Amino acid sequence: MKTSLFGALWRTGLAAALLMAAGTGCGFVSQSTEAGTTMNSDHEGTMETVRVRIFDEQGELTAPTETPVVAKSDAQWRDELTPEQFRVLRQAGTERAGTGRLLNEHRDGVYVCAGCSLPLFDSSTKFESCSGWPSFFASIAPENLRERPDYSLSLVRTEVLCARCDGHLGHVFGDGPQPTGLRYCMNSAALNFTPRDELASTGQPVSGGRAEAVLAGGCFWCVEAVFQQLDGVLSVDSGYAGGAAHTANYEAVKTGQTGHAEVVRVLYDPNRISYEDLLRVHFATHDPTQLNRQGPDVGPQYRSAVFYANEQQRTAATAMIKELEEEGKFNGSIVTTLEPLDAFHKAEDYHQNFATQNPTNPYVRSITLPKIEKVRDTFSDMIGD
Repeated sequence: MKTSLFGALWRTGLAAALLMAAGTGCGFVSQSTEAGTTMNSDHEGTMETVRVRIFDEQGELTAPTETPVVAKSDAQWRDELTPEQFRVLRQAGTERAGTGRLLNEHRDGVYVCAGCSLPLFDSSTKFESCSGWPSFFASIAPENLRERPDYSLSLVRTEVLCARCDGHLGHVFGDGPQPTGLRYCMNSAALNFTPRDELASTGQPVSGGRAEAVLAGGCFWCVEAVFQQLDGVLSVDSGYAGGAAHTANYEAVKTGQTGHAEVVRVLYDPNRISYEDLLRVHFATHDPTQLNRQGPDVGPQYRSAVFYANEQQRTAATAMIKELEEEGKFNGSIVTTLEPLDAFHKAEDYHQNFATQNPTNPYVRSITLPKIEKVRDTFSDMIGD
């Protein structure tokens, strides 16, 4: 798929392509679909991996990374956990209020799952709730927690579980402090504490040589097709970032009022292609000097942006922009925004792999194909099979 189809279309049909009317962008498709799913996936028995954020061997929180789900028998869990940890994590038990060993833990560091060591909460979000259990107003990464309704009491509650091992952690309530207004009421038995200066020594290698980048540069149909060609890119998903989950759907995003940008999530092998190489291709295939638009696509949802998942990605993007400006690569100033990645929301199915599925579409022929051809010419050494 990567080059032959696009190359043939470029050679045979581009001259006759019809230009899309200004302002219509990639929004002419009118289909009724449900909102796209987020990265917080409810992994079932058949799923072998889950995308979560872990600490790498440098002690940095990674981008969402595909890692194996931790699934063990009750006998195995009993061998590895204390009786109280097993009761809480594997049997959804609750420790007595005021008895947890982490209730009065005030050191700087990170709270991880006692079952699989997945990072769950940062000490900076811990607060005194007077509830008798350790409380936090935010998770360290939304991907790392899973929630589901709990009907065990007469009052319906929201149970919180570890996204990697399905261990029961506690519940989340809507009576916490700002800025989130949430109170994650956790059991000490479900958590272990790692001091900040020990994170590097307890870090994990990125499983399977996989990492993620989330980038915005206009209509996601174009950006998706650009990165699908590159050697080392494992998959590309179109979606939304920068806004709330409940408005992460095309009908809402296309209004330009939700705060989202149309983005792509690039899953890649860092041993074959670097994050800096992805940035280099990104800045070469859209105009980062255009504010809230790309060509005929107008609105903040089409803004140029890099959604960074950690400090390493933010630093790399900052350095790339500085380098491009010093080299005078563009006529105007670069207006690309660097925004923290809170969550990626996958777009509707009909947006996925759009250029390949719709090769004769006028927008694809007039806007997307020239970008693909530019990558083939400029980065020929990076093109995959």
